[in-house]
Amino acid sequence: MAENPQSAAAVEVGDRRELFVDYHLIETLAGTRLKLHEPRPAEVALRGDQPWDGPFNAGYCVLHDQGLFRMYYRALQAEGPVCLCYAESEDGIHWERPALDLVRDEQGRPTNILLRDTPNFDLFLDTRPGAPADERIKMVKYFAGGQSLTPYDAGKGGKQVYLFGSGDGVHFRPLAEEPVLHCDLPNAFDSSNSFFWSPAEQLYVGYFRFMDGWRSMARITSLDLRRWSAPEAMSCGETPREHLYTNATTPYFRAPHLYLALPARFLPDRRVVSDEELAGLQMATAQGHVYYNDCSEAVLMSTRAGSTCYQRTFMEGFVRPGPGAGNWVSRTNYPLTGIVQTGPEELSFYLSREYAQPTWHIRRYTLRLDGFVSVNAPYGGGEMCTRPLRLAGSQLELNYATGAAGQVGVEVQDEAGRPLPGFGLEDCDPLIGDHCARLVSWRGERRLPALAGKAVRLRFALQDADLYSLRCC
Repeated sequence: MAENPQSAAAVEVGDRRELFVDYHLIETLAGTRLKLHEPRPAEVALRGDQPWDGPFNAGYCVLHDQGLFRMYYRALQAEGPVCLCYAESEDGIHWERPALDLVRDEQGRPTNILLRDTPNFDLFLDTRPGAPADERIKMVKYFAGGQSLTPYDAGKGGKQVYLFGSGDGVHFRPLAEEPVLHCDLPNAFDSSNSFFWSPAEQLYVGYFRFMDGWRSMARITSLDLRRWSAPEAMSCGETPREHLYTNATTPYFRAPHLYLALPARFLPDRRVVSDEELAGLQMATAQGHVYYNDCSEAVLMSTRAGSTCYQRTFMEGFVRPGPGAGNWVSRTNYPLTGIVQTGPEELSFYLSREYAQPTWHIRRYTLRLDGFVSVNAPYGGGEMCTRPLRLAGSQLELNYATGAAGQVGVEVQDEAGRPLPGFGLEDCDPLIGDHCARLVSWRGERRLPALAGKAVRLRFALQDADLYSLRCC
């Protein structure tokens, strides 16, 4: 039986949805375990097949804005300007490059380029209540010593950060003449970073890349996007140090107090591709740098509002490189920032694949809602007991899946671990099936006992089942 050393303190849950991506709610596991689920690869969302695209394209983010999905990515040839490009979708599945009359190609035709010769950049949807509609999509640009950056000199010098805004996600204007932030950390803001308004913290939060001997992350906060806190390095607890090239940290849209991160784990000098495989990849080089001596993959981490520690519940790869030598090279399999809902019970995120190759593309990956991690029980069954929880609501909703011979049962206990009368395991109507939102009942009664001001424990008995999340509603 595994036990959480922090189990004595009651957790204030209220009516929040809680996922089991960490051990925050869990006191004991007996015959059960936390299971990392494997995302399913879906269709290619975007290919680098336009004349201004190049082998060094990179996906940055996907935003869901007023019913429209917006994708921002970098287009970069071996010789040529850095371009910020744009695609959009009504469902997050089928993507189009709109013909924008902002930057034209050599034949004078409209392109999907928003900006040419732009430095490194990041974009986010400003969800702060009261944020002006004409600047609800924000862009931050990074300059070194007042000079525009390219991806090849992004690590040079101190960084100055400038702020821009847009009402339509296409036309951006400066929101401040002076830099809103200056940072002297080594390699600050190199590669992709993430910013967002946190409803849980009532602050703007930023997570950005820097170097401390490892490719690492720091956290900053602001009330107004103009004045920022001093950077605080994010730790990963007691887990081994690794190079995390990007972070893709974002509030999970169904539980915004919980920030999910999809970093790119970078393994320098771990060459997997053979000379024979390399000959067929047509890999490009840039400033003498080769991209076949390293490999990378996506991993899953989480952190909670206000924390300076990422939880690495799993060290295993979340999205492995998979088949094909083209996915075993440097700087591929990098997730875009953004986790979005693309179906009634489906979420999606996106990865850049086959970097530095003419076949570069962005692919969509899917999971069930909340489906990153589950409390998993085998056919033989097992239990999970929570720490004391303070809940607000009258019903308990679960996201779970069972086998045909499996089931889930729930017992409500007092803080001392004694079953509440009428809410023991023997009273619970077994939950069988596959549901993202199903209410628990005890002898046909769905209403929980009066919980105001009380801490309770939940005891789950599972057989051939996965429990993904819970919510008191």
